[in-house]
Amino acid sequence: MPGETLNVPSPGVRSTSSGARTLPGCLLYSIFARIGGPGLDTDAFEALRASYRGRFLGKAIAYDNRQKEIPGSFIHSLRWHPVRLLSFFDRPYYYGAKKKYLDWIASRHLETGRYDLFHSWSGDCLRSLRMAKQRRIPSIIEIPTWHRDGKKAKTEIPHAAASASNISAFQKWKAGLLLDRKRFIEEYCLADLLVVLSETAADTFRARNFPEEKLFYLPRGADVDRFKPGQRPAKFRAIFSGALIKRKGIHSLLEAWDRLNLTEAELWLIGSVHDEARPFLKQFWRDNIRVVGFVRDPENYLSQSTVHVFPSQWEGSAKVTYEAAACALPQITTREAGDVVRDGVEGFIVRPGDVDAIAARLEHLYRHPEVVERMGKAARRRIVENFTWDHFRTRLLDAYELAMRMTS
Repeated sequence: MPGETLNVPSPGVRSTSSGARTLPGCLLYSIFARIGGPGLDTDAFEALRASYRGRFLGKAIAYDNRQKEIPGSFIHSLRWHPVRLLSFFDRPYYYGAKKKYLDWIASRHLETGRYDLFHSWSGDCLRSLRMAKQRRIPSIIEIPTWHRDGKKAKTEIPHAAASASNISAFQKWKAGLLLDRKRFIEEYCLADLLVVLSETAADTFRARNFPEEKLFYLPRGADVDRFKPGQRPAKFRAIFSGALIKRKGIHSLLEAWDRLNLTEAELWLIGSVHDEARPFLKQFWRDNIRVVGFVRDPENYLSQSTVHVFPSQWEGSAKVTYEAAACALPQITTREAGDVVRDGVEGFIVRPGDVDAIAARLEHLYRHPEVVERMGKAARRRIVENFTWDHFRTRLLDAYELAMRMTS
């Protein structure tokens, strides 16, 4: 329950919920997302619930508002914005422009001196953090995955080999829309508190000598009324829920499934099919694979499955692992996907890309339905006791209190 000592691994700063709180009077929250949609939009909504119910939400700046609980007067929506004129640019340039516009709007709000705490996300807030520092406003940024240089291969934007003198003014301006590495690194340094979503994420900052007191562990949550156990199918059903991309390990799962050739079993794939997955679907296709595609009700698919397989290469803390566990599914996943699953308790942890391990664990669960039941019950219990959205909001208030005390 909220406020209790939580039975979860807690890297960095622990809960500070005992005693009287020192909470902000007026929060500015900004995020490159919508409020109240799926994915990151849900995180934003639950975060704003904490400050709105605590009566200290000043303003949230986001790209749209899709909820009705928090009055629209608290949401500065950028649904209609001038950067739309650049929508024909390639995605890295367009997204960079949108993020920088969001940042500019947030910095203008901070300039008013109305706010006493700023909460944003890595990549979205360099100008705003500079303003917060100038105004001595405590600041928190969330890291959606890991440190910019941690475990993730760097993606470079191709550019012409011409000398700088041969690049046109327009090309220089366009290149300036990109979010470069230096932006992220400076944000890490400027923020008073860095919110990390998993132990693996925290380790990427520790490896670069960030002090423990600057890290705050804030795992996600699940709606345990929406995501709940259903009737297990008569046939063994493995399910993958997420975008069908290599980063989430879909190619490894397909190869493992092909090797096993299980009878009376099927694999459901829930999520948008990206081009990079199509060759693997063709190479490892079997008639017992069902590609469902993107759905708005993943709970209806998770709750009627046997096991969730999510061998992701890197995440912050994959929300689907919370949702699958809430549906009482044992999981075959990776440590890189987050901290929900403990190896041998709520499922199995494998290394990213370890096809042999994925296949072995799938076969083990296929042949041992009693293990499925035991792990499934443990998974549901772990979510209910540690990872509801109530737990998330309680931890978030702890982070706010800590940031206020750090800078007082």
